[in-house]
Amino acid sequence: MCLILVAWRAHPDYPMVVAANRDEFFCRPTAGAAWWPDGELLAGRDLQDGGTWMGITATGRFAALTNYRDPLRQREAAVSRGGLAADFLHSDAQPLPWLGAHAANAAQYNGFNLIAAAGDQLAWASNVTGDCTALPPGVYGLSNHLLDSPWPKLVAARSALAAALVALPEQRPLFDLLRDDSMHPDDQLPRTGVSLEWERLLSSAFVRAPGYGTRSSTVLLVYRDGSVVFDEQTWLEGGTPGARVRHRFRQAANASS
Repeated sequence: MCLILVAWRAHPDYPMVVAANRDEFFCRPTAGAAWWPDGELLAGRDLQDGGTWMGITATGRFAALTNYRDPLRQREAAVSRGGLAADFLHSDAQPLPWLGAHAANAAQYNGFNLIAAAGDQLAWASNVTGDCTALPPGVYGLSNHLLDSPWPKLVAARSALAAALVALPEQRPLFDLLRDDSMHPDDQLPRTGVSLEWERLLSSAFVRAPGYGTRSSTVLLVYRDGSVVFDEQTWLEGGTPGARVRHRFRQAANASS
């Protein structure tokens, strides 16, 4: 996943609002968002290495993952990062201590960011810097660098999310910001070790590139009464709409675990 926006306790009626795009090669086998066989986890699934890029449990535990873009740091033998999000979601630990323990295991994984929530705590960690911190109420963004890095697409998307909160429960502004395919000027682009052509293609919130791009856009709303709305729009190569799924449930009583 390459764009995660989280509004944490920034709206009186929605303790958590998430808008996220997952960017990936179209040849990588993937299952869309659904309840896993244990009935406890709602998430997409990476069918190549297992795990997930984003999910929520029946008790309201949440996790989402991005990779850290740096071709020089990539190792073919590294453990799949998707298992991290699934492992947190299947645990009963609080986010900060869990993330702190796993961010320290940098040698096992290629670079990652992981943001996780349970009960009244939201936390973020990266194994690139070893940072691990609890996050106060606010609007946050992750792409393929560090939390709230001033990449043009992330700055624009965070601003759009803050504006979209005013329109809730209308979801269209959230999906609109995720569908923004405008690229940013060269002089504003980060330099992450890929070619300038790829920096341009990856500079938009919604990515369209040869064999690669945004494969799903997800809006997650957690209501004050514990109700959860999870909507996922999948995309085919070239940006053509694929399947759309909607899930609605109410958190189980032990959501504070």
